[in-house]
Amino acid sequence: MKVLLIGSGGREHALAWKIAQSPKLTALYAAPGNPGIAEEATIVALDVDNQQAVVDFCQRTAIDFVVVGPEAPLVAGLADTLRAAGIAVFGPSAAAAQLEGSKGFTKDLCAKYGIPTGAYKRFTEADAAKAYVREQGAPIVIKADGLAAGKGVTVAMTLDEALAAIDECFAGAFGSAGAEVVVEAYLDGEEASFFCLCDGKNALPLASAQDHKRVGDGDTGPNTGGMGAYSPAPVMTAEMVERTMREIIEPTMRGMADSGYPFTGVFFAGLMITRKGPELIEYNVRFGDPECQVLMMRMKSDLLPLLYAAATGTLGEMSVDWRDKAALTVVMASRGYPGAYEKNTPITALPDESATTKVFHAGTAMKDDQLVATGGRVLNVTAMGESVSEAKDAAYATLRGVSWENGFYRHDIGWRAVARETA
Repeated sequence: MKVLLIGSGGREHALAWKIAQSPKLTALYAAPGNPGIAEEATIVALDVDNQQAVVDFCQRTAIDFVVVGPEAPLVAGLADTLRAAGIAVFGPSAAAAQLEGSKGFTKDLCAKYGIPTGAYKRFTEADAAKAYVREQGAPIVIKADGLAAGKGVTVAMTLDEALAAIDECFAGAFGSAGAEVVVEAYLDGEEASFFCLCDGKNALPLASAQDHKRVGDGDTGPNTGGMGAYSPAPVMTAEMVERTMREIIEPTMRGMADSGYPFTGVFFAGLMITRKGPELIEYNVRFGDPECQVLMMRMKSDLLPLLYAAATGTLGEMSVDWRDKAALTVVMASRGYPGAYEKNTPITALPDESATTKVFHAGTAMKDDQLVATGGRVLNVTAMGESVSEAKDAAYATLRGVSWENGFYRHDIGWRAVARETA
């Protein structure tokens, strides 16, 4: 199979690394890619926002299958354009991608199909949103309705913080994503990420992970796109996985089909495990970043036929095997992130890798034969171990082999699972 992978981040490097191992692969291309992806795939100079250019490349190169990594091209309808041209693609239609593209759409779907989630209201102007927040009190959650690169959510512990977040959304801090705001109840519990492939009719559960959103040690500071993750998440017991499939994933799949938007691709359910059980915080319609990195390390099965089955309605015939190990990834980010940061700072050395350690490139480029950091989140230093503690120790030991003066990272990735192991 000739495959084109769309994207340039750590998630896409992990997907490229895993797809490249498939015996079913003839050739792997990637656009726009990054220096890590270039070790696994042929990089193509392609404007992925130009959907017709993507179709033309696929037809010219006889691409059999396109795997779309990030959410923005899916919300923009790239999968629809490819399908209309007769090209198999992993990823939902623009209509189905509303699950991530609009927080309000997802909340309305939950309300209609009885999917457990926090109570909410939608607002298109600040005064009404503020009045509702004053009525509800804090803690409360303020979300920009649209895509905001993981940054449009404020978990406000005080009323002032909530009001400021509403102002920020309506003042245009997140562009058109903040033209509508969803205010929802604060859910108390432990967060987990759950992943599940779907072909529109069948759902195949993958694995769980736990992300670390806050920038600083001890879960302090502003939210980021994720500073590290590990898999599996101990809070996602067999019973919790079964309940998540029954109470959240399956009703979503039915609801999307009933609404005329059958979902194909990957459900990434952001969950809060509360006293009542699993409740949906939000959906993403692509693999998590950095959760994908730990999932790919643990996956024993060939990824490519699983993705193809999800894209072609044959998922009911598939199963997936996992290594009975934990994986953990630490994000190295540019100083200043998630605020302003310097770009093109040199990365002068990367560590040696092994069968159980891997450095995924998230925001890098080559400039004058020098590897440089171009993004906020730059490297994902990833390792496997018999336990989360062992994976954590291996990841941080590997990280010491990185030479990059402008980089920083959290020192406590995996702390909840480590605390459970030592309890």
